[in-house]
Amino acid sequence: MTAMPAGCSRYVQLSADEFRARLPEALDIYVRAMRYPAGTAEQRQPMWLTHALREGWRCMAALDADDVLLGLAYGYRGRAGQWWHEQVRHGLSRRSGPAEAERWLADYFELTEIHVKPENQGHQIGEDLLRGLLEGVPSANVLLSTPEGTSRAWKLYRRTGFVDVLRDYHFAGDPRPFAILGRALPLDPR
Repeated sequence: MTAMPAGCSRYVQLSADEFRARLPEALDIYVRAMRYPAGTAEQRQPMWLTHALREGWRCMAALDADDVLLGLAYGYRGRAGQWWHEQVRHGLSRRSGPAEAERWLADYFELTEIHVKPENQGHQIGEDLLRGLLEGVPSANVLLSTPEGTSRAWKLYRRTGFVDVLRDYHFAGDPRPFAILGRALPLDPR
């Protein structure tokens, strides 16, 4: 990552303590980027704090010259028993069979969140965060879920080699259709 995108001064890997200190700022970006209603951040905060305790958790942040958070990405090693893992295992087993579910879920890093402030999107920050987060991850695969529909996120995932794992999936408690996308690690060079 040599040339910095517009507005971004540096990328840093955040410790769990640094992540907790920046959580209100991070959740604000999440709510704005996802166009969620006010109050969503309060619901997500406990979950994000719990995620930071999971095995293999790591977080990358994009900062401007004033140390303001422009975007972040985090994830961890996915495991049986975790809510997302069990949801995806169930859906993938039903649609493609248990062998396909095992192929993807046996050894994967879950890219849990990746968000950039709306006014800073389209300047390669998301891709730099994605690449920085996944650099050196020892898992065989990376998996993520994203709402169905055309978006900058979809273009990023396709450009970096993510393929369909499970499409039009409905997570328990959410009426929107989601796509589960994945790819083998490591990422290809730019």
